[in-house]
Amino acid sequence: MALTVAGGVAEADAASPFLAVPVDEWVASNDCAFAIRDRYPVSPGHTLIVTRRLVATWWEATPAEQHAILALVNKVRDGLEGLTPRPAGYNVGFNAGAAAGQTVPHLHVHVIPRYPGDMADPRGGVRHVIPERGNYLTAPDMPW
Repeated sequence: MALTVAGGVAEADAASPFLAVPVDEWVASNDCAFAIRDRYPVSPGHTLIVTRRLVATWWEATPAEQHAILALVNKVRDGLEGLTPRPAGYNVGFNAGAAAGQTVPHLHVHVIPRYPGDMADPRGGVRHVIPERGNYLTAPDMPW
């Protein structure tokens, strides 16, 4: 099933909480996607880039939608560079499927600004989705 936002109003807002976000809360947009601040940010400026069409994962999106998302990653990052304090780095990524932690089945990419001292040892970045494997320099051997 594919639903789209037409003029900022979703065909079925209940299908995705992202489609219920009013256009005036969007921080950036293009023909295929829009960006909104995360309602549960892990850092100041945490932003979600969401497809206008309701698709669950990256691999269901069209190439045009994928390119539109990546274009907004750059636009969002440019806007976040004006924050005070200015981010010192970024994590960018998505969760695809329940096993990966996806809780809203609507494709969205996280742009998470990072700041000095926001965690004790940031080495490994997104590898921390499995905490004991995050820091590959100290991670225990795994059975696989």
